[in-house]
Parts: sequence; C-alpha cells; structure tokens
Amino acid sequence: MEEKEKWFETTIRVRYQETDQMQVAYHANYLVWFEVGRTEMIRQMGFSYRRFEDLGFMLPVTEANVKYKRSARYDDEVLIRTKVNLCEGVRLVLGYEALRLPDCELLASGETHHVWTSLNLKPVRLERRAPELYALMKQYEG
Repeated sequence: MEEKEKWFETTIRVRYQETDQMQVAYHANYLVWFEVGRTEMIRQMGFSYRRFEDLGFMLPVTEANVKYKRSARYDDEVLIRTKVNLCEGVRLVLGYEALRLPDCELLASGETHHVWTSLNLKPVRLERRAPELYALMKQYEG
C-alpha cells in the first residue's frame, strides 16, 4: 500500500466560536479536530467508537502533541488527515495533519498516543482480545 493510501481524510470548517478576537483558531481546537479525524478514520475503516465499546474496549488518550505551523482562521476549510503510526500490544499511536484548503498549506501536525483498555480501564492486548481488529489496524500502520 502506498503512503498516500494510509491517510484517512475529513474536512472541517473553522467556526466563529472556535476563534479568538483576531479570528484565529484557538490552539486547543486542533486537538478537537484531531479527534474528529480519529473518529472518521475509524468509521472509514468500517468500525466506530460505539462498536469498540460494544466489543468491550475503550481507547483513552495518554499523550497528545501538536506542532503549529500557520494559523487557521474563521471560516477556513481545513483538511484533517489521520493515519496509524503504530499499533502494538496495548498501544496505538496516530498521526495527524491539518491543512488549509484549497492550497493544502500545512497548519499543524501532531500525534496522539492511546492505550486499548477494557470498559473498566484495564489495559488489554488487542491482538489477543480482538485479532480481526488488530489485523485491520496493522494493515494501515506505517
């Protein structure tokens, strides 16, 4: 699979309430947009967070980072790209890019680190508890 095919994409539009007095997107909103990207990536893979929970899994964030390059502004259309950087044991690391459309100018990049857990938040090894889901995640890793 080519690198380009490993990215999952969705778009958002910067809402007025997400900006400051200068109409620049507040920095914490990028993490919210990354969550939108993560949710849509999982949906595009044929799963959903609800299905994870129905199968007895949770996926809490244990670490998050964002590198800011340019400012998103009110009413910008932003492409959120999400990919699986690592799926191993109890860990899942996802990568993100936020690009302003239509020119695809990089606004920010980042990662979130997650741990697969049971519903009572005990770590679980995905390859043992849900081998088909593990295989799906590994298919897109890289």
